[in-house]
Amino acid sequence: MKIKKAELQTVCGITSTLPDTGQPEAAFAGRSNVGKSSLINCLLNRKNLARTSSQPGKTQTINFYHINDIFYLVDLPGYGYAKVSEAVKAKWGKMIERYLRSSKNLKKVFLLVDIRHEPSKNDIQMMEWMRGAGFSPVIVATKLDKIKRSQQAKQLKLIRQTLKMKPEETLIAFSSETRDGRDALLAELENILPVQEGEETENVDGTDRRPES
Repeated sequence: MKIKKAELQTVCGITSTLPDTGQPEAAFAGRSNVGKSSLINCLLNRKNLARTSSQPGKTQTINFYHINDIFYLVDLPGYGYAKVSEAVKAKWGKMIERYLRSSKNLKKVFLLVDIRHEPSKNDIQMMEWMRGAGFSPVIVATKLDKIKRSQQAKQLKLIRQTLKMKPEETLIAFSSETRDGRDALLAELENILPVQEGEETENVDGTDRRPES
């Protein structure tokens, strides 16, 4: 998939009515410091479409990015930011869960975790919410460039075990710096789109996808 057009179209706060976009949606969730904005910018080939910040917790809304005029990438609020009050955390959590359970157009969800660390309790809860809403999340292990190649397999195994991933569920190692994993993510997004007559699809390497046992 080539990203030819990307624009921020809708921003929803805690009390906002969620839009019925009428087109496929793919949602991205993760902790406040997991590198979600950097991933989105890398994925869409834009420098500052999703605003990055040295201060975690900046994204406090659900942001709908319209891509190629045919689908939406949905950026969910970062969770787990320690300096935010418990009341605010609870409101953000309810907003995320409401979207996951009520969106008519949501086709795929991505959960971002930091490859350097064991997934947190909040990550596990988000995984449970996604499964509870009927999805099999694609897990994205970010900041791949921050660890040695010799550590990668061990950390990916830890993530699978902690999140109790099923053998058939997908885990993608990603770096916004080196762009490793970008093609694999684009391939996952392409899967939510209707296949046009005569359109050819190409297999893309880069996913840790295990065969069913």
